[in-house]
Amino acid sequence: MKRRHFFAGAALGAAAAASVSRVALAALPEAISQDSAGTAAPWTPPGVTGAGRPYKPVVTLNGWTLPWRMNNGVKEFHLVAEPVVREMAPGFLVNMWGYNGQSPGPTIEVVEGDRVRIFVTNRLPEPTSIHWHGQRLPNGMDGVTGLNQAPIGAGKTFVYEFEAKRPGTFMYHPHADEMTQMAMGMMGFWVTHPRLDRNGRHPLIENVDRDYCFLLNAFDVEPGSMTPQVNTMLDFNIWAFNSRVFPGLDPLVARLGDRVRVRVGNLTMTNHPVHIHGIEFEVTGTDGGPVPKTARWPEVTTDIAVGQMRQIEFIADEPGDWAMHCHKSHHTMGAMGHGVPTLIGADHRGLVGALQRANPEYMVMGERGMYDMKEMEMELPPNTFPMMSGTGPYGPIGMGGMFTVLKVRADQPPGDYSDPGWYQQPPGTRAHEVAQAPDIRRQAATQQTTAQPGHTAQARKPTGHTH
Repeated sequence: MKRRHFFAGAALGAAAAASVSRVALAALPEAISQDSAGTAAPWTPPGVTGAGRPYKPVVTLNGWTLPWRMNNGVKEFHLVAEPVVREMAPGFLVNMWGYNGQSPGPTIEVVEGDRVRIFVTNRLPEPTSIHWHGQRLPNGMDGVTGLNQAPIGAGKTFVYEFEAKRPGTFMYHPHADEMTQMAMGMMGFWVTHPRLDRNGRHPLIENVDRDYCFLLNAFDVEPGSMTPQVNTMLDFNIWAFNSRVFPGLDPLVARLGDRVRVRVGNLTMTNHPVHIHGIEFEVTGTDGGPVPKTARWPEVTTDIAVGQMRQIEFIADEPGDWAMHCHKSHHTMGAMGHGVPTLIGADHRGLVGALQRANPEYMVMGERGMYDMKEMEMELPPNTFPMMSGTGPYGPIGMGGMFTVLKVRADQPPGDYSDPGWYQQPPGTRAHEVAQAPDIRRQAATQQTTAQPGHTAQARKPTGHTH
């Protein structure tokens, strides 16, 4: 992390004081910035919160938590809206707008009942604001420019102050030129931890061993470029968890038997069915708060609509490397040309040679499906994320975008979030090739139906596609 003093002491000045309002102090809290795109360790002040209530801090996937300072019983934060460069995957850099050096911005963590004060400094070339998505707060703090407040002008600092009234998972994002600003990556997570009883419990919110969070976001970055197209409505080509794409995403790590919570918010333009292999989970919370226990049921996929948050929980009781991804298949790809025709079954024999005489670099693509592209080493324009990427212990995974891995290990130390490497499967527990498949021709035998005595149905082996 880097500490940057945008204002200090007398340098605050009359203009800044006027834009901050009467609750301004002699100096703003430090503006702390983060350069790394890795997953930061959980952050919590020494001991307990300023209000004397302990909490289990969250871990933001490929993100971090914003530190705060106490001032007369109020938790103070400093967000800086500014242009940033986000490394979405190794070697793939994108110009974005974000907060405190990153997109998404840092996660804000507080405890139910905390009094919170957030200073927002605008280093963008246009006005902005912040809406605290899902929070109960005074109307003048809701962040819709023109309706609830004047815009935060370029170079100005505003302050928001309210009580964190209810526990849950929330988001923050602009409500000023939001089409541009959110398309450029301006968003962040907010977690309000519950106030616990004297036994350290809450009636609807379980204590967990690991607590993860991340946002779903999407960008339209043309091959060879670095800046998203902000006028795109639906045809995005870069689908991301927390502005990172596989194989640039870190894994979610758990110790065997851990109770794990994952909080996911969606600020894209479409819904995302998030699916986890190997375990079942329950949706234990939404934007509206914790789900009553009688209203929960087991799932392996939960659909997260635009503007929604879903909090899921499970017991990590199956060791291994388990895929976690959006189940819309194009969302686990990198940039692709949507106008490419389907050539499955096309016969290129006799055609390839003639085409290669005219274009020596011509390659046959798609006549047997797209799997071959996982291993192709095609030259791409600079700063272009490939359509399929990522390699596992058994070869190319062929995924990109909204895909990561839940890694469950019996020997993962409690509180250790480091990547344990690939799972070593016990002997006899991996699918493998067999020398000779069973004779399946017998399946084509004549069968007698019970509905119509004397009628027979013939099974026929498929012969393939023709054009």
